[in-house]
Amino acid sequence: MPADVWGERKHKDVRFDPASAVERRDGLVIIRADTKDGEGRMLHYKVLNDLIRREMLAGTRHIVLEGVMGHRYIASTANRKELYIEIRGTPGNNLGAFLDGPTIEVFGNAQDMTGNTMNAGRIIVHGNAWDVTGLAARGGSILIKGNTGYRVGIHMKEYCGVRPCIVVGGTAKDYLGEYMAGGTVVVLNLGGARGSPVGLHLGAGIHGGKIFVRGKVEDHQLGPGATVRPIEEEDLPELLWCLEEFERAFHTSAPKDKNEYVKIAPASSRPFSGHYDPTSV
Repeated sequence: MPADVWGERKHKDVRFDPASAVERRDGLVIIRADTKDGEGRMLHYKVLNDLIRREMLAGTRHIVLEGVMGHRYIASTANRKELYIEIRGTPGNNLGAFLDGPTIEVFGNAQDMTGNTMNAGRIIVHGNAWDVTGLAARGGSILIKGNTGYRVGIHMKEYCGVRPCIVVGGTAKDYLGEYMAGGTVVVLNLGGARGSPVGLHLGAGIHGGKIFVRGKVEDHQLGPGATVRPIEEEDLPELLWCLEEFERAFHTSAPKDKNEYVKIAPASSRPFSGHYDPTSV
């Protein structure tokens, strides 16, 4: 990368090599995302991602990102299973988009669309992860110690035994599991929120997968196509696997009494059949 390129702009009066933001120490690579150029601009997200890709190609197994502040698309498309990326700060939208194997651990909060269309791997967030987390996830685990926002788990799907999992330690807002086609979402409500730990329109349009909520779920919270079903013995391995993933990530225990959970499942594999085409029944 030319020394006078900083993000997307060139400046004749600025000479700064982004590689100077990289430090090697004790078998790991540290990238300072908050490094500033001569005009006070932080490392551009495209430059940061380019540095991450270079380290991946070089075979680096442990990357630490320091001072992250809204940088987008971190580790998108990363596909080395043995890679571990540690993030200090607040990553921006689309963290781990299309992730296919690595582990990303965020010691802070994450913004929207974390794990967008991820295929495999783990994303661990020690704070909150906000709206549209796990959009169209096809595999892997997203583990959130705190709360999450709106439209989490939209259009999650599974195929040939590959099942994505989202576990939220706190609460979730409206439209959780909207249009779910597969996978598992678990809301633990570890903070003991008053009332229900989930919002309205729960599972709207759901036609596959399951949502487990530890706490109260009222009928008026359910979206079209969603229904409350008893937790069967065949559900327990799926639920327990997600809970154990959460425990491994945060070195804590998760409640395992099935009587504390409510299961939301599809009422039908075609929840809107006949709504748009009267001949389709």
